[in-house]
Amino acid sequence: MGIPVNDLTILLVLTFPMFIFTIYPAVKLGDFMEEKYAISETQKRAIVLFVTFLGAFLLALFVKYF
Repeated sequence: MGIPVNDLTILLVLTFPMFIFTIYPAVKLGDFMEEKYAISETQKRAIVLFVTFLGAFLLALFVKYF
């Protein structure tokens, strides 16, 4: 069936304030990956963006459903 459009909209709206809590861990993970695996700056930025959005979305899911 899927997620209703209203629930998806609320999840995406809740995601934006959660960026505050997920930016720092994502930057730290990017720094760790850069030092440990010698990745490029472009790859580091992609990792930071992906982890930030994923973490914010997971926090929004937690807030919405628990």
